[in-house]
This record gives sequence, C-alpha cells and structure tokens, in this order.
Amino acid sequence: MGERFVKKVQRMRELTNLLLNNPDGLHKAEIGRRIGVDRAQVATDLDDLGYFEPVWEPIEGKLYSINRENYRAKVELSLDEVLSLHLATRLLTTRTDKHYPQAASALRQLGTAIRPLAPLIADHMKESASVLDNDHRLHDPNFIQNLRRLTKAWANGQKVLVAHEGEDGRIFEYTFSPYFIEPYAVGRTLHVIGWRDPPDKLRTFKIERIRTVEFLDESYEIPPDFDPREKLKNAWGIWYTEKEPVRVVLRFGTAVAKRVAETQWHHTQQVERLEDGRLRWQADVAEWREMLPWIRGWGADVEVLEPKALRRKIEREILRLTAVYQMPAHTVTAKKEDKDYDAQWASALFRK
Repeated sequence: MGERFVKKVQRMRELTNLLLNNPDGLHKAEIGRRIGVDRAQVATDLDDLGYFEPVWEPIEGKLYSINRENYRAKVELSLDEVLSLHLATRLLTTRTDKHYPQAASALRQLGTAIRPLAPLIADHMKESASVLDNDHRLHDPNFIQNLRRLTKAWANGQKVLVAHEGEDGRIFEYTFSPYFIEPYAVGRTLHVIGWRDPPDKLRTFKIERIRTVEFLDESYEIPPDFDPREKLKNAWGIWYTEKEPVRVVLRFGTAVAKRVAETQWHHTQQVERLEDGRLRWQADVAEWREMLPWIRGWGADVEVLEPKALRRKIEREILRLTAVYQMPAHTVTAKKEDKDYDAQWASALFRK
C-alpha cells in the first residue's frame, strides 16, 4: 500500500507538470503515453487531480489542461533560501512606492508557509506585506491593472495593444509582445521589454506611462536568442544600447574611497587606490546618462575624468547650481588643505 501511494503521488506530480507545460491541452491518449499508463488510469488520475488542482477542459471531454490563472505554485525551501526571500522582500518593500495588494497577498502566503521553519522571518515578511498594501502608499489602479495584463500576456505568449504616453504628453498605440519585466530601483519603477510594432524593434516601456493594455487575438514566441541578462549586462540600470559601451572614469576623494571600494557597482568596474588615498574607479557602461543621479549623489567627493561629454554635463550643472544659490564665481577663497574648507563652502552657500 505504501509503495502504491508513493507511485500515485509521483504520478500526480508528473501529470501536473505535464498539463502545466501544455496550456492548450492534451488528449487522454497523449497523457497516458507521456506518463506511461492506460486511458482508464488517466481518467481516474484526472478526476483525483481535480480535487487539488484547477483541471479544466479546453474542449470538453477531449482536451485536458490546468487553468494557470487559478493554479497555486508549491515550493519547498531551506532556511538559507527563506533568508534570501526575506532580503528580496525588503528590497521590494523599500524600492517600490505603489499600493500593491497582489504582492502583499503573496508575502502573507509565504509568511504562513515558512512560519514553522522561521517564525521571526515570517513575522517580518507579513509586516512587509502590510507596508505594500498600506493606504498611505501611492494608489494607481491603472498601473496595477496594466501590470497584471502585461504579466498575463507574457505568461501566455499573447500580443497586446498598448497605449503609451511619451515624455511630451502625447499618446501613441503599438502592438506589443512582452519579453521581460524588469524593476528599476533608482526610479522605483517597473519596465517591460518587448517587441514593438511599429517600428518592428525591441523597445522598453516604463509601465507607469502605459495608459491602457488590451489583449489581441494573436500569439507570439520569444526568440530563443533573447537573453535579458545579456541585453542588460552593461546597463547601469535599465538603459541598454546596441552600441559599444562607454568607459566612465571617476576619481573619488579620500572621505568616500573606502565606501566606494566596498561595493561592486557594475560588473565591469576596476578600482585603483591612489598614493594620496583617493580612488580611481572605471567601468564600461551602456549609457552614462543613467549614472547621473548616482554621480551627483557623491557631491564634491567625486570628479568625472572620462568621458568628456559626461564631465561637461557635470560642469554645466555646477554652473547652474551656483546660479540657483546665487553664488558669484570665486565666492570662497578657501583652499582644499584648510581644515574648515567644507565649513567655509557651506557658510557661503547658505549665507543670508
């Protein structure tokens, strides 16, 4: 009896995976051939599976599959794997700004599942869920609806009609095939990469700027050579290009050199400690404009050495800042070696 039970469980798992991987449905004969049982056993197994999984019949009495929208994935996790989920959850919670009830529901279910193994982590996961569906978060029902439709289209290989608003406020419609959805921590946004028609090229949409998503009665397949990791490998965040990456060279001051060296900011970075304690940092980046917020964040503790276009961009911003703060040139005569150099600059900057 024990051996028969084990075989039954194994067959149910096999049947579930087979149906999940054939969303259009399979005949009983094909199912039997795939899992090695006769048609009568297939009929019994399908009935039994229906008590646990959302089995459905695309063509009644002929084809059988699993309703993937109602299916609930089952996972088994070790303690180390649970911790990795907790860390991912914290990033989701702190790097998104939307009211996101679907994500909150997922985290609560995860919290319930891992409670016997890690009750403290489970509590924190449920607290993160409460943050994600808190009323103080940014409510954008249109974003959630479009995200869900894009997810369904991506999962089912179904083309959609997308109405997208450009930076100038104009709205254009495109036929779109979603290939990948990517979060962007810096902007607290989500982007979808896919094939856009027109212009029959790979393009990226910021999902927050999508106004409507409508399903089309047209399927698509993602090309086997499409690899999002390869596409984004040289991006600082989400921007990629078909051109060769650009070398960015920065020199960091002694006050932040250690902090900069502690983190791998880009997979191509090279770090060199200079004799005076400063740090020379370089990386080959797809688009340097995407680095601007990060570079600005280091303030006067970083100097752009290359490329020249990036250095000029920062120089122009410095001139604009002096105008914003009404600082005439050479306001401060302090030298960098002065102990109160920073204090003198601050005093000049915020003087009445």
